[in-house]
This record gives sequence, C-alpha cells and structure tokens, in this order.
Amino acid sequence: MSGDSASITYVGHATVRIEMDGVAVLTDPILKRRVAHLRRRSQPVSSAVVADLDAVLISHLHYDHLDMASLRTLPSGTDFIVPRGAGKLMSAAGLASVTEISEGDSLRVGDVEVEAVRAEHDGRRRPRGAVAETLGYVVKGTRSAYFAGDTDVYPEMAHLAETAGVTGPLDVALLPVWGWGPTLGDGHMDPEAAAEAAAMIRPKIAVPIHWGTLFPIGMRRWQERFLSWPPVHFAKRAATLVPEAEVKILQPGESLDIT
Repeated sequence: MSGDSASITYVGHATVRIEMDGVAVLTDPILKRRVAHLRRRSQPVSSAVVADLDAVLISHLHYDHLDMASLRTLPSGTDFIVPRGAGKLMSAAGLASVTEISEGDSLRVGDVEVEAVRAEHDGRRRPRGAVAETLGYVVKGTRSAYFAGDTDVYPEMAHLAETAGVTGPLDVALLPVWGWGPTLGDGHMDPEAAAEAAAMIRPKIAVPIHWGTLFPIGMRRWQERFLSWPPVHFAKRAATLVPEAEVKILQPGESLDIT
C-alpha cells in the first residue's frame, strides 16, 4: 500500500480495521462466535484482523460494541481508546493500557490523529452497569475516515468534517445501517436515516456497517431479511440523496483500498 492510501476491512457488525499511514486501528471488536444472546452468522474472524494493531477504538459500552471476551483475545499491551467513564470498567476486566477521551478531544496514534466526535446514543451498560459517553471517531492522516459507532442523525453532522479538522470532504464514512435483530431501538440509524446522514456528511465513499453479522439465538429462520437487505436499501437511497458519494457494500471479511 502506498503512503498516501488507506485500507478499510469490514470485520462485521461495528468492527472495522482501518489502516492508514502505517497505523492500524480496530473499532468495537466483536471477535467471538457469540455475544450474550447473539450468535455470529458470518465467517470466523481472520487472525490478520488483529495483527500489528496500534490501537482499539471503543464507541460505547453496549455489549455488542464492548465485548470483554473479545478484548481479552487481543495481544497483551494493546492500547484502548475509550469514552470517558469507561476506564474503571476496562481496568476491572484486566485491560491495563486504557485512555479515556471525550467529544472534541484528539490524540496521536503513530502518524495519524484520532478525534472523538459526537454520537446520539444511550451510553449505559445495561441493566445496572457503568455509564460513559457515547462517541464516534474520525481518523485523520493523509486520508480521513469517520467511524460513527452507534448514533442517530443529528444536525451537526453537516459540519462533521470541519469540526474534526478535515480539509475538504471525508474520504470514507462508516455508517451503521441496522443492528442485530428485526427491529431497531432509539439512537440507531436504519437505511433511510443512514442515507440522510450520508447526504449531510457528503463523504467521497460511504460504507454501510452494523449489519449482516449477529442475530438472536432462536431466530435463524427469520434472519435473512434483516441481515441482508439494509445495505442494499441504503445504497439505493444514498444514490438519490447524495449521488456524488460512492457506496461500497463490503461483506464481513472484505476489504477496500482508499487511494
């Protein structure tokens, strides 16, 4: 890969490997076959996904984004960047190299900068667990990538690139388009809302995430529709609302070079 390119690997659900300027970060790692009552539908995670990681970005505390069993499989000494309020929970799980961050904060990871941005989503670890902020992240180097985590649409998305200090449009926006079941709760984007977000952000490339990976145990016979149609619907709607953005649908395990 050339020095001015980046690579995106959609691992599944909200887990994405972002490589940029010689730096590799992994978002919200779900690496196990099962999380609570959810089972992984897609192929097992390749060992290459966790090789030579420089940092892990955690968006919020929900179990399908912060899975301690998955985090414990990562190499010892892995650096975790987490929302403010999550540090104590991480330490209690035996994860030592933890940096808390709030909306508007930024830090360097090698030759890239990671900026925490707003997310509209409940940050509690239910039913009676820790409470922390909920974040998205912009990774900035010679390219730029926005990882939304879980969020609803909010007006300031129209100024996201500028707020994060990116000159010009974002190279890629990783936008959640569904979840893990047949319905969505508050604080999530469905394909229509995600297309509206893309129209506000206006990235060069939009990649739908948070789909096609997890389903509730016992719902296998109903899983195909809600695991397969959301990115297709998103792509069709985005083509109307923001035709200048190229939509790339990646199946879990697939990669995309951003040049």
